[in-house]
Amino acid sequence: MRAAALLFSLALAACSSQPRPAPAPDPSAVLQAIPAADPAQYERIQDMKKWRNPYLIIREDGVALFDSADSAEIILKTDEVLPALARLPATNWPYGRVVAAAGESARASEQDGVAIRRNKGIVGGMLEGAHVTVKWVPAG
Repeated sequence: MRAAALLFSLALAACSSQPRPAPAPDPSAVLQAIPAADPAQYERIQDMKKWRNPYLIIREDGVALFDSADSAEIILKTDEVLPALARLPATNWPYGRVVAAAGESARASEQDGVAIRRNKGIVGGMLEGAHVTVKWVPAG
């Protein structure tokens, strides 16, 4: 019986001493490594086709991250926005730590409009908490 207990203890100790994978870095901390927003570089941009930083489109079912490199929208849940932004390379942030964001079209139904406003509040709060400036723009 003692031998079994000793073997169990040794096996348990061997399992617990194996290295654990490093936890993923906190997205807010990763974003803090990007320089603060520089309004002089972006405040006069009127044509959003010229916007070079991340661009978010708030939808009723989540958020689209517009990837200007291939003109694609990456659909995210609201809780996936900060990690997705944190994975972007530093070259995607020429204006500093600022994103452009727009709510989806005014043609949305009343129910969809409520969902868009809710998601806008959630995303805006998360970005503010991560010290990311948001340039709210009209829906295109």
